[in-house]
Amino acid sequence: MADKPHRDLIAECSQIIYDGFIRYNNNFYRLTKRARRRFEQCDWQGHQQDIVDRVDLYEKSVCRIVLVLRHNLGPRVTDHPLWNGIRTYFGDRLNKVPDAGFIKTFFNSITRRIFGTVGIDPELEFVSSHFDEDIEMAKSLDLRRYPYWGSLERIFETILDDFSFGVPYTDLQANATRVANDIAQFIQAECHGSDDYLRFEFINSHFYQSARAYLVGRIIMQNDILPIVIAFRNEDGGIQVDAVLMSDKEVSIVFGYTRSYYFTNPNTVIGAVYFLHSIIPRKPIDELYTVLGRLRQGKTERYRIFTEHLYLTDEQFVFAPGDKGLVMIVFTLPSYDLVFKVIRDKFGYPKTLSRNEVIAKYKLVSKHDRAGRMIDTQEFLNLAFPVNRFSDDLLDELLREASQTVRIEGNKLLIKHVYIERRVRPLNLYIREVPKEEAELVILDYGQALKDLAQTNIFPGDLLLKNFGVTRHHRVIFYDYDEVLLITECNFRDIPETRDSEDELRADHWYYVAENDIFPEEFIKFLSLDKTLRDLFLEVHQDLLTPDYWRKIKGNHLAGKVSFVVPYHRPAHPLQKSQNRQK
Repeated sequence: MADKPHRDLIAECSQIIYDGFIRYNNNFYRLTKRARRRFEQCDWQGHQQDIVDRVDLYEKSVCRIVLVLRHNLGPRVTDHPLWNGIRTYFGDRLNKVPDAGFIKTFFNSITRRIFGTVGIDPELEFVSSHFDEDIEMAKSLDLRRYPYWGSLERIFETILDDFSFGVPYTDLQANATRVANDIAQFIQAECHGSDDYLRFEFINSHFYQSARAYLVGRIIMQNDILPIVIAFRNEDGGIQVDAVLMSDKEVSIVFGYTRSYYFTNPNTVIGAVYFLHSIIPRKPIDELYTVLGRLRQGKTERYRIFTEHLYLTDEQFVFAPGDKGLVMIVFTLPSYDLVFKVIRDKFGYPKTLSRNEVIAKYKLVSKHDRAGRMIDTQEFLNLAFPVNRFSDDLLDELLREASQTVRIEGNKLLIKHVYIERRVRPLNLYIREVPKEEAELVILDYGQALKDLAQTNIFPGDLLLKNFGVTRHHRVIFYDYDEVLLITECNFRDIPETRDSEDELRADHWYYVAENDIFPEEFIKFLSLDKTLRDLFLEVHQDLLTPDYWRKIKGNHLAGKVSFVVPYHRPAHPLQKSQNRQK
């Protein structure tokens, strides 16, 4: 193949890449389409496996095409002028092609893998955003529209019937009435009863996540547009409405960066992204691509948007707020809501794991149900930033303690490997900065976060408050994954009785501790809290300090009992109940 005429070679390479994308995309849609059957058959374990398979699919597809091109091109596989020609030829054939950005991102992944590109090479990659084309695609999104003719019950009988499943509803009319009542109550409470509905619009595809299906839409009113998300559950009696979500906060959490990726098949992903952005405008575009399962496109958009912001400011990268990590160097740009995490060359005491083990922990989380309690972390390779944009102390530590990953080349700081995630306020700082009532609520939510993670077979390993953060919605999430374990890998033990007074005085353990042995009675040591917060935590979450609680959770997982934490109907803490009564 390498001996063919130049133009023929360009055409054949372009077709190999395009065909590779089509194969990937078809497999992506096949896995995504299967979510409906999983939901209808209550096959939750199968759905969990589909999550893993779909995350792995992109990398496997890119590697397959890279191997083919290396074999076919031989020594010309790194011929820069040849690839510049392939890029031009390839791009010319994608004008006005639906969701062409995904195809170009696939192309970029291949050239970056072949050349080991550091930073961006516009000769080999597609780098510009085609905003006008995106808007055109957004306009082509397939929506079902329902004008309002005076009865919410009748309109939602029609909507639920149009969006029916292979399993019947428990009671179509009762479910429609449930939706109508929830909407009316929300409008009465939040919109002063102004029920000037014009029409309801829904994306013509269900959204599946964990054990729930969702309809996603908006309410067009005379003077406003409101989001509406209807959640469905499937139990023995059939399909029924589980929740109607209409507030910005509720909908934002449902599409949050702490949950598993959705399975949905709209006619245009770009259109779905911009539709979601229209109803939850504070949610970044890059995050929405990721939430819909287009992880690589989400990464591409995140890097592009961040880079544009970086060059509009003169700020420097600085250490992120919070205690310094023993495993990661964590930094941020103060004006932008992201943190960057670089693995240290050597880990501080008492960390004993290896670099590869840390990377494996982060990969585990990326494929797991995050229960709304773990930040989605994106792995980037070979990034480049202006070296003068780093504060002196941060630059010194990166070069000194992450020399395997970071180096200076010309006026650029090259970072070989970095994790990027949303910035949240560390929990240990947050509770010192907020009023007593808010501190109490987040400490209780910290305990609930541990329980939510346990339901999805995750044990954080390191329970220190500094490893947890608080989102803008005041939810506690976990973000330090280097000691994450599956609950089923842990051995939850009672602390043995002391044999004599000498045992009681020993600074270390007087009993043998094997790998993955966990002693819940010791958890309270991790909570650097004042007496009020400590007593409140123990009042509500004392069960977390008992081995029996964790053994029961482990037993359920080993028995194949799948648990899910949905992004609504959060358990009310006693403090919240008390505050509600006072209101």
